[in-house]
Amino acid sequence: MDVLWQLQGEPTHATRERCRTDREHLVRRPMIALLNAIADTDPRYEDFSVWHYRTDSWWWQNQSAAIRRGRKIEINLRLSLDGLHIQGAWWYPDPGQIDTFRTAVAHDTSGPELATLIDDLHHQGYNISGDTLQRPPRGYPAHHPRAHLLRHRSLIAARHLDYGPWLHTPQALDRVLAAITDLDPFLTWLVHHIKRTT
Repeated sequence: MDVLWQLQGEPTHATRERCRTDREHLVRRPMIALLNAIADTDPRYEDFSVWHYRTDSWWWQNQSAAIRRGRKIEINLRLSLDGLHIQGAWWYPDPGQIDTFRTAVAHDTSGPELATLIDDLHHQGYNISGDTLQRPPRGYPAHHPRAHLLRHRSLIAARHLDYGPWLHTPQALDRVLAAITDLDPFLTWLVHHIKRTT
């Protein structure tokens, strides 16, 4: 956190270079270690990336990582001065994925299942968001019982895990795994129902 504190605002090139080694050892590598520890718990979490540095200062102030569960379906982690943030996301969809998502949402079985999963996450403190249309898409009635979900072109469940002494201890892994357990049914639904199309 001391390293990230020095990178607030618009850090100069000299400040970035002065902090580069410490940021690599004290911020980026611990994120890699966390992702490896997560992958050790379940092979579904082995496909991950930890972002490096870019020109924009945001990339120096936030250490981001992604665990890919499916095509365009990810668990994202972000560490900043605000603490640790986690989300399960289906975003930047491939062509055709939005149609398969809407078909599954409209279905009498899979649609209510997703609605229940989203409600559960909301009650657990997750913020539900995504890119949405102003009204239900063509071909679906305006008063469809899941019209709010049919409007989505991406779907994200996010939660701030906060910041505290636990972040510097093995408890960090426990808290992240607990959040991943929360997100797993939602992400599994997405992986099952949103297929990559060509």
